[in-house]
Amino acid sequence: MKYLCLVYHEEKTLDALPRSEWNVLVAESLELREELRRNGHGIAAESLQPVHTATTVRIRNGKVSTTDGPFAETKEQLGGFFFIDAGDQDEAIRIAARIPGGRVGCVEVRPIRELQPPVAAPST
Repeated sequence: MKYLCLVYHEEKTLDALPRSEWNVLVAESLELREELRRNGHGIAAESLQPVHTATTVRIRNGKVSTTDGPFAETKEQLGGFFFIDAGDQDEAIRIAARIPGGRVGCVEVRPIRELQPPVAAPST
């Protein structure tokens, strides 16, 4: 099964880290990403730009509107993700527990819902 491990943190907390701690988090994240790719668990992993660079897009009644920033004001912001392949949720949680960003924030583990095209009704 595929899972998305969403890494959340307070940008203020991350920005306040000493450069040496930041460098350790980055190095460990890159190492984990490569390890997961090598052992077949890793599909993708990336860090996101700061939340002030985000744009939220909404489509209502055929009209597109955009808002600067994230969808909702929250204490923690989405900072990155690991897209993994795991045998089950327990394995996905074990992998997520190794994500360095969880030490300064949290990691949300969500199974991917694979959408299937609608099945056409049989013709009579």
